[in-house]
Amino acid sequence: MHIPTMAEMMAEGKTPEILFYVGCAGSFDQRAQKISKAFASILNKIGISYAILGKEEICNGDPARRAGNEFLFQMMAYQNIELLNGYSIKKIVTTCPHCFNVFKNEYPVLGGNYEVMHYTTFLQQLIDEGKIKMKENGDFKGKKITYHDSCYLGRGNNIYEAPRKVLEALDVELTEMKRSRSNGFCCGAGGSQVFKEEEKGTERVNDARAQQAMATGAKVIASNCPYCMMMLTDGVKFNKKEEEVKVIDIAELIAESME
Repeated sequence: MHIPTMAEMMAEGKTPEILFYVGCAGSFDQRAQKISKAFASILNKIGISYAILGKEEICNGDPARRAGNEFLFQMMAYQNIELLNGYSIKKIVTTCPHCFNVFKNEYPVLGGNYEVMHYTTFLQQLIDEGKIKMKENGDFKGKKITYHDSCYLGRGNNIYEAPRKVLEALDVELTEMKRSRSNGFCCGAGGSQVFKEEEKGTERVNDARAQQAMATGAKVIASNCPYCMMMLTDGVKFNKKEEEVKVIDIAELIAESME
C-alpha cells in the first residue's frame, strides 16, 4: 500500500482533506496494524484525500498523562502541536479512542485546536452520504454480532450511535451485552493499565468482559479500539473460545464488506 505522508503532500503543494493519525498501537502492534491498513484501504477505495505523518509522528502523550507523568505529556503535546500547526492541520481522524479523546479534549488548552473525529463517526458520515456501499451478500450479513463500547468513545465522549449505525449498515444481527452504552464495562486496558502489571484480585477485567460478550451468543465481537482489541482477544483465549468467537475491528468489518 502506498500511504501518502504530509511531507510528500506539502512538497507537491497539496493539502489533504484529513490527517489520519495512526497512533502507537496502530503503528507498532501487529494486530492493530491490520486495523490501520483496513482503514487506509477504505480511504483509498473511496478516493478520500488523506495523509499520515509517517516517521514524523510521535505519541500524543496520552499514556504518559494517564500514568501520572504530566511533564512528559506536556512535552509530547507541545511537540505534536508544533508539528501539526506547522502543516496547518485542520481535521484529524484516529482509529484509537484514546488518541481521539486527547486531541479533542486536552490539546485545545495547550494551543492545539483541530476538528477531531473517531473513525466510526467518519465512516457513518461516509455511509450516510452514499460514498461507502456494502455488498449485497457480504461475509457478515445476518451474523450475530455484539459491540463493545470503549470507555473513551462511549462514556468519555458520549458516542454510542455512530458505531452501531455503521454495524447496522452491514445488515447484521446486532445483539447488545447486558452492560452496554453508558452502563458499559471497561476492557481492562484504560488509564495506562495496559502498560503495568495487574493488581491482585479474584478476576481479570478482560476475562469478565469477554464472558459478558460471549454470553450474547454472538460469534463476532466488534471493537473500535486497538487496546480493547488486545484485551478482548486475550479474554476470549483465556476462556478457550478463540476458534468459535472472533474479535474484529469495525474498520476491518467495513473493509471486507464494501463493494
